[in-house]
Parts: sequence; structure tokens; C-alpha cells
Amino acid sequence: MKLQSLIFALVGILIIGTVVYDDAYAQAGSESPFERKFGDVKFLDAFFGIPDKKLEVNPGDQNVPFTIVIANVGTQDITGIRGQLSLPFGFSPTSGSGSLIEADFDANALAGDVFELTFFVDISEQAEIRQYPGSAMIDYSRLRESGVRNGFFDFNFKVTGDSIINMRAIDPILTSLQKNQIVIEISNDGTAPVSGVDIELVNTQGTISSTSQSVTNVENVVILESNWDVGQINPGTSKYLEFEVYVPESMKSQTLRSPMEITYFDAHGDQHTISRIVDFYVKGLIDLTVYDVGIIDLSGRPTVIGEIINEGNEDALFGFVTLEGLGDSNIKTTRQYIDEIEIDAPVPFNIPIEFEGEPTFGNNDVKILVRYKDSLRDEIFLTHETTVFVPEPPVPEEGFDIMEYSQYIILGIVAIVGAVSFSKIKNRKKEAAK
Repeated sequence: MKLQSLIFALVGILIIGTVVYDDAYAQAGSESPFERKFGDVKFLDAFFGIPDKKLEVNPGDQNVPFTIVIANVGTQDITGIRGQLSLPFGFSPTSGSGSLIEADFDANALAGDVFELTFFVDISEQAEIRQYPGSAMIDYSRLRESGVRNGFFDFNFKVTGDSIINMRAIDPILTSLQKNQIVIEISNDGTAPVSGVDIELVNTQGTISSTSQSVTNVENVVILESNWDVGQINPGTSKYLEFEVYVPESMKSQTLRSPMEITYFDAHGDQHTISRIVDFYVKGLIDLTVYDVGIIDLSGRPTVIGEIINEGNEDALFGFVTLEGLGDSNIKTTRQYIDEIEIDAPVPFNIPIEFEGEPTFGNNDVKILVRYKDSLRDEIFLTHETTVFVPEPPVPEEGFDIMEYSQYIILGIVAIVGAVSFSKIKNRKKEAAK
């Protein structure tokens, strides 16, 4: 029994010893992925910009602020803070010479406070938009202590490029009294991407200019959408917004101002909100219809007649009506100028028919082409195709035709009148001789 207890005790000691040994070996043999550094100052961040605003920069930019953010993690306040910045080839100090860029911090940094050093840098045209390594040295002194201490930091920074957001309407002309399909292009004309782009059409209630007057009249139209999630826009690319808007008659000849509020994240990951205004011009509606097309006999010639009505809210200018034959018809193309086509007032047209070669009587397929201009002097065409019946001319009846002998009758009448006149003159002369 004592032997059995002894064996169990030895086994237990062996197991416990193995576990303890393995744990000790693991702690001694594996290194922590984190570096343990102790000092008064700690590097936090480095970027182009000023302490409260990061900047997007391009190669070739001059006199650009470069900020290093540092924390006083010591137990005492520090003073006399001076920094030296070393950046790779392509970056140089705006003032001074040499490779080191210097900056001072004019105040004391209290224990636990964060402070910034801002350097001014020129970026070479040959620099690229990418990440670069850099290093800095900070000299400082503790309060109520003589001597100078320093800290060294290695870090990475980035030449981000610059994002430039523009908006424009693909077609800035709208027509009143109808729905319009609007396409707006939002483009990134810069060299840095933007992400998380969100666009909102701002109503007049929240968009007021510096003169306390509304900068938009978008509340006067009907828009079904007002917010769009665009996502990321890479440099040199565009995204498009498409939506419908109904423009009432009261907006005719006015400019529709559409303020857009754009929210996005830049290359630093900072969120920005900017405003852009997209303008549209509202023109009147010209809505023409050709009707009552037919043929009448006018002065012995078949003539195509019809009427044009304008059911819009704007007159059509410089109107022409052209008659063209279609298919087997050899009706000659003929044009008539009708000037303005006013609203709610039918405008008649009449075009005599001429043939090229042998006339084609009976049914003829024809095209009535109405050409006019709107208030923007854009030329517009309206086509109306129909079939007209061209009658054959009547056959003259056989028998006595007074027209054939009309000249002889006229000559006889003239002779009789002349004889009577001559006789009267002769009688007067005889009476005068007596």
C-alpha cells in the first residue's frame, strides 16, 4: 500500500513538473510582438496639414505644413521642445538648406497633454502618390531639471493626391408642362479617391444665402428622389445620378437652381461635406399636331391643305411645311413658309401639287414635314405621313364650245361697234356741211 502511494506521488510530481517546464519555456522562448519603450514623449501621428485639419497634397506642392502629433507621457511637464524632421529624397525644407526640417513648440507641454510640431515642406514634382518612411528627433527638457533629453521616432506618411469633386447636368435644358429625365454627372477630377459618397438634394427651407434669400427654387417642381448613395469615385472617373422631375408651366423661361450637399471621406479617412449647385434652364413646351390633311382644287390645280395646332405654352418660330412624295408617288417636293405657330390657334397650310414626270393620280403616300425653331433657336422637325387622293382632271365634253369661237365673236362685235361709230361720225359731218 505504501509502495502504491509512492508511485502515485512520483507520477503526479512528474506531470506537474512537465507542465511548469513547458509554460516557462514558452514564456522564455517566445517574444512579444510589441516593443516596450519607456520615455517622456510618445509619437502618435504624422500627416500633411495643420493640427486640426489634414490636407490632401500633390507632387509639386510648395510650402505645405507637415504636422507631427506627440504626447507627453511622463510624470513631469516638459519645455524647450524642438523637433527635427528627416524625410526621404523629394522632400525639402521650405526655408533653409540641408536635409533636416526644423520646428519649435513655443509652450510647455504638461504631463499627460498632447502637443504638435508643424514643419513646412516642399514636395518635388518627381515625388509619387504613395506611402513614404520618415523619422524625427525631439529635444526637450523637464521643468526644474537641467540638461536636454531627446526622443527618436520612425513613422510612415503618405502623399495622398488631391480629390476635386465637380457636378454638372448632362442636359441642362428642361421643358415645362411635362416630366423630364435628368442625368447629373458627379466626377472626381483630382488625383486621390473619395469614398462613401452620399448626395442630398437640399430644399430651399434649409438653403439660405448670405443675403437671407433662397438660393434655390427647387420647391416649385416635383422630384421623386432627393438622396443618393454613390459610393467610391476613383480619380479621373465619374458616377451618374438619374431621376425624373415634373416642371409646371409657371417655371417657363426661368432657371431652376438645385443645391446638392455632398458628403464623402477623403484619402486621410476624414469626412467632409461640400455644396454644389446644378442649374437648369426651363423652356416652354411646343406640342404640334398636323390634322385635316386633304386635297382641294384651287384655280384648277390640286392642292394639299391641312392645319397645324400648337397645344403647348410657347410659340414655334420660323415654321416651314414641306410636302414630299413617298413610295411610288412622283409628287415633287414643295415647301411653304408659315412663320410662327402660335399656341391654341390653328395655322392652315396649302401646297399646290407638282409632279416630276407623268402625274400619279389616285392614292399617293405623302409626308408632311413641319420644321420650326424653339426659343433657344434649336431646330425641330415634326413628321406626319398620310395618304391623299389626287383626282384626274375632268375630260372636256364634245359639241359646241363657245370658247373655241370666242375670238371670232369678239372680232365681230368690235367690227359692228366700229361700223356704227363710223356711220355716226359720217352723218355728223354731212349735217355740218349743210
